[in-house]
Amino acid sequence: MIGFWLSALTRPKLDLTLATHAGLTTRIVERPGAVLDDAALAALVEQLRAVARRTLGEGELSYGVFSGERERLAQTIVTLITEKATGRPVAFNALVQMETVLNGEPEPVTHLGLVMVDPEVRGQGLSWVLYGLTVLVLFVRGGLRPRWISNVTQVPGVVGMVCQTFSDVYPSPDPGSRQSFSHLSLARQIMRGHRHVFGVGPEAGFDEARFIITDAYTGGSDDLKKSFDAATQHREPRYNDFCREQLDYGRGDDALQIGRMDLAAARRYLLGQVPRASLPALLGASLFLLLQRLVLPLVHWLDDGRRFGALRPRNAKAEP
Repeated sequence: MIGFWLSALTRPKLDLTLATHAGLTTRIVERPGAVLDDAALAALVEQLRAVARRTLGEGELSYGVFSGERERLAQTIVTLITEKATGRPVAFNALVQMETVLNGEPEPVTHLGLVMVDPEVRGQGLSWVLYGLTVLVLFVRGGLRPRWISNVTQVPGVVGMVCQTFSDVYPSPDPGSRQSFSHLSLARQIMRGHRHVFGVGPEAGFDEARFIITDAYTGGSDDLKKSFDAATQHREPRYNDFCREQLDYGRGDDALQIGRMDLAAARRYLLGQVPRASLPALLGASLFLLLQRLVLPLVHWLDDGRRFGALRPRNAKAEP
């Protein structure tokens, strides 16, 4: 455990391993295409493909993390759940950091990405890890600054989970949901420059009023297309009704949801979705990441024996 804390403090990119369930291990790897060597990257991609094969059967995906391209994987944050005893991968989420501009300033958007769960382990309560844990970790490491997220799906269960986990989500059937200028600006930039992130081809349309992507399954994600009856339903009917009314499943529509992780969302997530048995470990890890963000720069600043940015060590010789 001490080794985990020390390595987390000094590691420039996230590569955390946590015990989130009995018998299962969760690994969060930030930008694997930029930090892993060839062998480690190939092994990680093969683990993701193994989960996809068991999930899709005969289907095959060719976009995003499945391409194995370093450039794509350098913009990705992978959350992988494996069996502790065997090392067998059983579920993953591949988040993507998209660069956008909001109010004249750079604004990264975390796309929730593709989630896949081995049919053998569905129903074991993995959703809280796959849909919120990594975003929470990024939020804490970012000094608790609000973080924009996006999600593309036609699954009512996922639509509802995003609405209930994050703040200011649009579109949503929840009372008070509205489209702001920030929502519209981010959506336009995502559809203009980041379609490849979620496997949507250039011929797909976009309804700006409803944030609905029409004919979405033409850019590498063809095998993810579902009928309404085959899509996982949400326990609250309003999300199922919303998807049935807004999406044309025969054509292959998706909803583009945009929201934020902020303090209110973090509180809802911790108190409403994280199992009580997992709270102490998660809160401990979150606190340590926050300390990393706030304390480590001060430690570096006070160390006069090493270079820190423009500051030279105290005993360094004057440059000619």
